[in-house]
Amino acid sequence: MKLPTFTRILLVAAVMLTIVGPGFAQMGEVADPIPYPEGVQLGDNPIVTFSLDELLVYKGLDSYSEPAWVTELVEAGELPPVEDRLPENPQVILNSGMSTGPGVYGGQWRDFSAVPTAGWNLCARQTQGWFGINYIYAESLVKSGPMFLRHDNLEPLPNLATDWEWSEDGTQLVMNIIKGAKWSDGAPFGVHDIMFTWEHIILDENVNSWTNRSTWQIGGEDISLEQTGDSQITWTFPVAYPVQLLFKMDFLDFNICAEHVYAPMHPALNAESDYDTFETFQAQDDLPVPTMGPWVAVDYQIDEFMVKRRNPYYWKVDEAGNQLPYLDEVTFEKGPSGIGRTLGTLAGSIDHTNLENPSTYVEAITRSQEDDAHFRIEWGPETLAFNIEFNLSATLGVQDERDQALRDLFRDLRFRRAVAHAIDGDGIGQAIIRGPFMRAFPGGITPGSPYFDIDSVVYYPHSPDSARALLADIGLEDTDDDGIVNWTEGPMAGENVVVVLNTNRGAAATGQIGEAFVLLMQDVGIQVNLRTLDSAAGGEATTTGAWEMRVDRAGQEFTTSFTRCQDLGPVTDLTPDFHRAEGGERQLLDFEAEIVEIINAFCLEPDFEARKELISQYIQLTTENVYHAGVIIGRYGLGLAKRFNNIPVGAPPFFYQWTWGNVIPEAVWVDPDEQLEQIFPGTVAVYDDM
Repeated sequence: MKLPTFTRILLVAAVMLTIVGPGFAQMGEVADPIPYPEGVQLGDNPIVTFSLDELLVYKGLDSYSEPAWVTELVEAGELPPVEDRLPENPQVILNSGMSTGPGVYGGQWRDFSAVPTAGWNLCARQTQGWFGINYIYAESLVKSGPMFLRHDNLEPLPNLATDWEWSEDGTQLVMNIIKGAKWSDGAPFGVHDIMFTWEHIILDENVNSWTNRSTWQIGGEDISLEQTGDSQITWTFPVAYPVQLLFKMDFLDFNICAEHVYAPMHPALNAESDYDTFETFQAQDDLPVPTMGPWVAVDYQIDEFMVKRRNPYYWKVDEAGNQLPYLDEVTFEKGPSGIGRTLGTLAGSIDHTNLENPSTYVEAITRSQEDDAHFRIEWGPETLAFNIEFNLSATLGVQDERDQALRDLFRDLRFRRAVAHAIDGDGIGQAIIRGPFMRAFPGGITPGSPYFDIDSVVYYPHSPDSARALLADIGLEDTDDDGIVNWTEGPMAGENVVVVLNTNRGAAATGQIGEAFVLLMQDVGIQVNLRTLDSAAGGEATTTGAWEMRVDRAGQEFTTSFTRCQDLGPVTDLTPDFHRAEGGERQLLDFEAEIVEIINAFCLEPDFEARKELISQYIQLTTENVYHAGVIIGRYGLGLAKRFNNIPVGAPPFFYQWTWGNVIPEAVWVDPDEQLEQIFPGTVAVYDDM
């Protein structure tokens, strides 16, 4: 990723100061860990919280309403009446949980995506472009995003599952499913879709789904799911009360796939199809595709612009019976980098940005304070973390002697600790943005997490001499005097130690960190070559194991750890991404065996304080063993158009989910005099068989 000249100069200057500055140890000595310092508070907007019964209920109302232009389509015979399009008992979003109150129809949300739309089969892991596109396309049994609004219970909100109840012994969970809801093409939604998803997506090992059989096991024993009524499913578990599994019924982990769409293309049900065809049959611009979400994609100019229109079959209403969403249209401009979203917000053409690329912070803050700015910014807790990850698999993706030598190196604690000592997190943070926004990060659980325990952190200070001493202890020496250490034994003896570091084209900060990392590692004798990938290519590299090291932005598991606890370590074949199993087999590092025990206990522990104690042990193990090397930590900023009403007070840009999962977008509305001109006014998705 090519960086602006000025940014490159700052990074080089910061790194060069590091190189010539004093280290913590003389050559041959290794610095001891030091206490990890507290961060600087930027100021939070206190979150207003509710009990579940103040946020939503499921019930039938006396009458229902819709936009006048939709009624015209009904009168023209193009749509059934609104009461026939809604379920028996729709989800009702209550006035008591709204920050502004019930709204009016019309208006548009203009957004941005920096990830190519691969296709529409999210069930087979195709991405629609992230940045919110996927989230408002897919629907799941429960929703964790709005959990930050709850003060009554730390569990997801009902969604397509309206309620649930545990058996007396805690080994079964009975879920009731919304009755009479419809997909956006008018086809009935029901338990048949859920069971198809379970049997032919999640449990079919040939489908590249987001979770697989190993995800739905506890201690190696299977979890089962069966239909137990017309609108009821029952989960059976090998242990009592595994409440954490509720979070596996959310976005991505259990996206519900439309049986009437996917079954005809599934190889297990259609002998004329195959799994490659199944994954790719929903082309990027072959629209519309059925969804249970509030908006339907109706037009996509590939790599340029996407338009989503309101779903006339959406199954949520407000207390007055107004069918949601309030907004008629959502658009996504496409671009090569996430910085484009911020720049568009500054320019007034985009309505939302997550400030997650620190190099844009100052400009965004300055612009938001100007009189004509159409957006505002709020800051979240310290959860914006960037790490250097090592491919720790001993076999997955190993093709030759060089691959094997690198994997052996990555699996050696001395090398990982050398990398940690080589990283100048504070210097990189200040080079990217001056001020209190970014600082050094030890890796692991983020300081903004409710599970963070600063006393458990093993923090290795920046010390190039310590890094050099550790590399020498491994036996890596510069035998040809070119400044890069060489392997001195084995099949790679005499060769320079060269590592390829992947960065993400869609996350500009990974490129900035990568460029600084190249210089820091060069100073201690390791040559690092950068390789910038888009999201799809990066995902493919992860799946196949064809990568070496990478800069990665920390995921939810390192903040809201209980919601994605299996992602914290090697307890499924697919987790963590940097140490995947191959064919179900994996050579655990010694400390990983302890991590597995901790995670398994953590996932099943109902008491928060007991869970926190377990995570304290996890923090100590992962930071001491440099499971990944932390680089910098900071805060996400949330920039949203001022004209948007009903944004929850204190909504974070990233916590249980990203922004689109937190703001309850179907309830967002805009005053008529502030509504923008729509691209396709007065239209809904039209399907070939309608």
